[in-house]
Amino acid sequence: MQHNSRVPSSAQNTVHEQLPMVLERHLKTPFRKPYADYNRAAFAASFERFQRLAPGAPLILDACCGVGESSVALARAFPGHYVIGVDQSAARLQRGQQSQQAQGADCSWPANLDLVRADLVDYWRLLLDAGVQLDRHYLLYPNPWPKIGHLRRRWHGHPVFPALLALGGVLECRSNWPIYIAEHCLAVQQLTGRAALCQPYAPAQSMTPFERKYLDSGHRLFRSVSELT
Repeated sequence: MQHNSRVPSSAQNTVHEQLPMVLERHLKTPFRKPYADYNRAAFAASFERFQRLAPGAPLILDACCGVGESSVALARAFPGHYVIGVDQSAARLQRGQQSQQAQGADCSWPANLDLVRADLVDYWRLLLDAGVQLDRHYLLYPNPWPKIGHLRRRWHGHPVFPALLALGGVLECRSNWPIYIAEHCLAVQQLTGRAALCQPYAPAQSMTPFERKYLDSGHRLFRSVSELT
């Protein structure tokens, strides 16, 4: 199938000039938005499953997992880990599970995988409150919010970002908009003091529907991999 997806278009052609100031403000002012009850319930249920099914296993979080294709790939690539994929859309998660089931026995659902419907703004903080440290953490093609005025909607511009980083592990972010990755790297470096680099990336096999679409459209892809602990 041929695709003609567009690279994000923006009047912003470099790292947002207000990002360092925004990060400093988030670092000094704790994010105290009340948790939604449905997120508390989703976290409690998923954390109970993790402790019951894989006590002591290193944990991988696949954030904004969509239909869960990347979560399945990660669970198969890391069979000794427990993988939690989180997305706010129940419809996307259900569609992914139905697609996996339709592929038959040869594509059975990994036993070390759990898909959770929750808002990540709460889920990340609930993980941190529970004292969880991640082994690996993925942000694969998050919405880039490319308009100049949308900086605070990007994950690295959101007040939850310090909590995300505090979960530790190896954090990998991928995008087809290099400015997003450059900003992500700046945020990681400013908030943790750890090096982060924006690098061109050519995967041997796509992990998400977006990655496949972008590759088929001839986009250049970029990623950053940071050791947070």
